[in-house]
Amino acid sequence: MPRGQTASVAVSESDQSVVRLESWSGQWSNDDPDANLKADIAAHCLLDPLETLVGLSRSTGVPVGALARYVLARWATAGSGGLLEIGPETVERLWAPIAKAETADDDAQRLAAYHQVCEMLSWLRFPLEHPDAYPKQT
Repeated sequence: MPRGQTASVAVSESDQSVVRLESWSGQWSNDDPDANLKADIAAHCLLDPLETLVGLSRSTGVPVGALARYVLARWATAGSGGLLEIGPETVERLWAPIAKAETADDDAQRLAAYHQVCEMLSWLRFPLEHPDAYPKQT
């Protein structure tokens, strides 16, 4: 864990990891590179996720712990899942104009990269916005 922090993780008698859900509204400096994440964590700590998980458990018959594990695993692997969805080649094609602009350290090139990536994303979104553009598959 970064900056000397420790996690509240214990091992139960059944050798399964146990995580204590904590509320947190910590402090951070304006120049903290993780400030956005920390602000989002603090905002979400106002909620009690167990209310939702208990309700879902009642309606599905899936244990709360299994649901919590599922939610954490899905969220924690979302980046790699996204990579699998669009593929490494597409990620590299989207990243290339940004990397080029950052190497040049030029705001005009950054703006041009932004417009280039927007065009690429609009092309990827086209079938979502225009589902009738392609013939139905039978």
